Amino acid sequence: MDFYFDDLPSTSQSTPKSGQEDSQMTEDTDNESPRGKSSSLSMTDIQEQNTSSKDKLVAKVTEMCQQMKEHLFTVYEENSNEMQLKLLELSEVLESCTKLNSELLEASHALAGLRGALAISKTSETQKLSDVRIIC
Repeated sequence: MDFYFDDLPSTSQSTPKSGQEDSQMTEDTDNESPRGKSSSLSMTDIQEQNTSSKDKLVAKVTEMCQQMKEHLFTVYEENSNEMQLKLLELSEVLESCTKLNSELLEASHALAGLRGALAISKTSETQKLSDVRIIC
């Protein structure tokens, strides 16, 4: 009986030897190391870019806030000056109204005195007329 073992697959080919396995793992880790370093470098670069972008954004926002603040002060001053002029004008108008009110009160008192004088004179005329009728 002859048995041929040559046709059967060899177990040594399918299973790596312990020395080969270690060298393959070392190669795999060596291949991943630069990738790991480059990814960590790129993460650092990304973080720096994000920080730089945030710093630029903060600077831009601060600048815009300062411009807005200056604009608000300018508008406030313009409005304040306008209001000052209008208040001065209103004060003059109120002073004129007070003066006119005083003049109207004087005229009213004068008219009341005149009406009283006319009433007295009318009473005396009525008295005279009734005296004249009695005589007639």
